[in-house]
Amino acid sequence: MASRSKTTTALAVLFGVSGVLHFVRPTPYEKIVPKALPRKKELVYASGVAELVCAAGLLSPRTRRLAGLASAGLLVAIFPANVQMATDLQRKGTPQAKAIGWARLPLQLPLIRWALKASRETK
Repeated sequence: MASRSKTTTALAVLFGVSGVLHFVRPTPYEKIVPKALPRKKELVYASGVAELVCAAGLLSPRTRRLAGLASAGLLVAIFPANVQMATDLQRKGTPQAKAIGWARLPLQLPLIRWALKASRETK
């Protein structure tokens, strides 16, 4: 069996936990779906499924390439939700929440790099 890097394993765990939370506690995720998008709950569930599929795919060398690319794409796709959260916190959040909301945005870049790196771990 091929080995995984620690970052790939961490990304799989992150996606797995987040994916489960989309079903266990969907309301916080619904609140950050961009205002212009309809059917928020369905989008939350769909992104939760996508995160779980990516997590599972990252764990196997046979599916890791596709899962890494899909994970990078998913992180790009959900970026507007993170922007929505930061914008909402700017209006009504505590100073600490505002700082965290905006600080999370650039953290997407290393996550995308991890996903792309994982897509190259096929041996």
